[in-house]
Amino acid sequence: MSAAFPTNPTGSVDARDVATAHRPFRTDRLILWTITLAIAANFAWVVAHNENFGWPVVSQYFFDPTVISGLYVSLGLTVVAMAIGVVLGLLLAIARLSSDKLAFTLAGLFIWFFRGTPLLVQLIFWYNLSTLFPTLSIGIPLGPTLASWDTNSVITPMTAAIVGLALNEAAYMAEIIRGGLLSVDRGQAETAEAFGMARARTLWRIVIPQAMRSIVPPTGNQLISMIKATSLVSVIAMADLLYSVQSIYNATFEVIPMLLVAVIWYLLITSVLNIGQGYIERYYGRGDRRSGDAAADVSTNAGPVSPIVQEANH
Repeated sequence: MSAAFPTNPTGSVDARDVATAHRPFRTDRLILWTITLAIAANFAWVVAHNENFGWPVVSQYFFDPTVISGLYVSLGLTVVAMAIGVVLGLLLAIARLSSDKLAFTLAGLFIWFFRGTPLLVQLIFWYNLSTLFPTLSIGIPLGPTLASWDTNSVITPMTAAIVGLALNEAAYMAEIIRGGLLSVDRGQAETAEAFGMARARTLWRIVIPQAMRSIVPPTGNQLISMIKATSLVSVIAMADLLYSVQSIYNATFEVIPMLLVAVIWYLLITSVLNIGQGYIERYYGRGDRRSGDAAADVSTNAGPVSPIVQEANH
């Protein structure tokens, strides 16, 4: 005998009733969960009671001023590099979608180079830029030099870290944003142009807001990756979180406990970012949740006014 689901006035089964229908109790699933939790509890007990992990040292240095200072540097690098990367990525994505062959080619070469070379190599390259160019100058091509600076005074570890992280991130964000823009039906832009909207306004007010649902999830992943990527700047003597714990265990020889300090901080930060990403995804996905109601509105009346019509009326 099959379970009977309540039907709506049209005679169809409500999907929400199906999703919340009672599921029979399964003994095998209970046993599997019990075994899994037992293994996890045993592993946690072993790790907590293993003296080689040095948990007292972890608690001692977790809020050490040197560690906190390195944490601030990692967070600052993430914010600055990500902001620059998103802005450059948007410009590169627009150039890749442009009909201008020069802009299309230059953007493609930029993305090809910075996505095709390791980030660590890029950071080392920028840090040692003075080897290739002892001085940096601004001048007229084939003409006089207007100003010049010593490269080592301009490309500090901080500058090298920001430039390396930002340019690498821009290449990835360009493809993420381009994919998001392509996910929007081209008819949206064509309709907006038919209403007399300028192309730039159409992109900013119509296309980009709809593309955000496709752009936000991978951008959240890139932000989390950026937090972890900042650990690479330790190779150019940038005092980030990893470099700070390394400087401590070089003096105390407590390698594993200090690495655990860094690991726990990275996990805490990425966990907070995951929660924030979830809220943002739900915000931009609210249109999908209302799609059923919108379909009902269309069937009973003229339906909601489209964003293109609303924008054109302004």
